[in-house]
Amino acid sequence: MSQATATTLTFPARIQHAVMRGVGHLPPALLHRLVKNGQVNSHGDRLAPEAALVGSIADKVPAMRITGKPVDQARADLRESAPTLAENHPPMAVEEDLVIDGRDGPIHATRYRANVESIGLVVFFHGGGWVIGDRATHDNLVRRLAVSTGADILSVDYRLAPEHPFPAAADDAVAAWRFAVAMAPTWGVRAEHIAVAGDSAGGNLSAVVAQQVRGEEVEPCLQMLIYPATDISAIRASRHEFATGFYLTDEDMTWFIDHYVPDVDQRTDPRASPLLAEDLTGLAPAYVIVAGFDPLRDEGIAYADRLEAAGVPVILDRAGSLIHGFANMTLISPDARAAVDRISAALVDAFR
Repeated sequence: MSQATATTLTFPARIQHAVMRGVGHLPPALLHRLVKNGQVNSHGDRLAPEAALVGSIADKVPAMRITGKPVDQARADLRESAPTLAENHPPMAVEEDLVIDGRDGPIHATRYRANVESIGLVVFFHGGGWVIGDRATHDNLVRRLAVSTGADILSVDYRLAPEHPFPAAADDAVAAWRFAVAMAPTWGVRAEHIAVAGDSAGGNLSAVVAQQVRGEEVEPCLQMLIYPATDISAIRASRHEFATGFYLTDEDMTWFIDHYVPDVDQRTDPRASPLLAEDLTGLAPAYVIVAGFDPLRDEGIAYADRLEAAGVPVILDRAGSLIHGFANMTLISPDARAAVDRISAALVDAFR
């Protein structure tokens, strides 16, 4: 067991996990009847009933809310609630804790390998608004990726705000990438088979890494951006459309950004808002997946559009029925499982 292993569930969390597992096994027709949901977004997507259920629970259960509590409590609550919506996965063939020499101190990480051999390496950055989240909150997701891709996953605990504001997380992400490149030969991974990936804030950091290492000897074979934050300097229409009721709220985003980049003048820095980089030409191929009912939807689409305009090979995957955080909701949601399967397939394709 590594330090990244998901926290042992408390009794209330075990009950919630069991309930969610039961909901996840309900026939779709029955779930539609139980969860009376007819929400359609401005793009014509219909919200999946299980996603509507999670959004409703998040509004009512204090432990699933992000704002309105001390940072330490928000971190502890996510550490407990995240595993209740995620599937469990078997032990890995390799699961080792590592320490990366960062510019300003040690960066902790865990490498996962499901099989004896590996087809590639994914440097993964967890979500959580640069303030909450860690290897443990995303343990089940990265295990799923390790199993489904056959690749090593290096899950990185970059420094969090407000203790370590911008650009600490971005600096750590680049340091972790360069560590992975240096270590890949010892792990039996070819340099051309290293990808970068992350969800939400981790998607932001993945995009930043791809920009910061452009032109270096080893660049990502793919940047996998899962509902990424790409511009913290502006509020797009989806921030208003999904301001409340869909797990991540507009208030949450304001709270995250205020902690991560308290200096408003720094929010246009491409290391904080990669969408605002002047030149995107020559970047690594990208797979951008956005959720249809997500405050961050429009900035993810905007980044994919800018990459395409710059001649970067990019796939935009619209998971229209889902909400922010779906990659950690595979226990309850068939649509989330299908979306994560597409993410895995894209990574496998990049390693060929």
